[in-house]
Amino acid sequence: MPTISSFYGILIQMFWHDHPPPHFHVRYAGFRARISIRELTLLSGTLPPTAHRLVIEWARLHQAELMEDWTLCQEQARPKTIEPLP
Repeated sequence: MPTISSFYGILIQMFWHDHPPPHFHVRYAGFRARISIRELTLLSGTLPPTAHRLVIEWARLHQAELMEDWTLCQEQARPKTIEPLP
């Protein structure tokens, strides 16, 4: 599963040819979650409140790029890396 971004110990990843709805995976300190790209909501898993807030803030800034990467993964192409939070 390619890591498309990382910041503050948070890994943002996508699977190739993953199932809808469009989403990305988050790993942080033993926590795992799936976040919807369109709604920016938690689909499954858990994250600590601060990590969750940072992930949503980052995703809002990069929502178009996330959809682009989702499309690439559906085509089994390597997704592009996305800038982390500063």
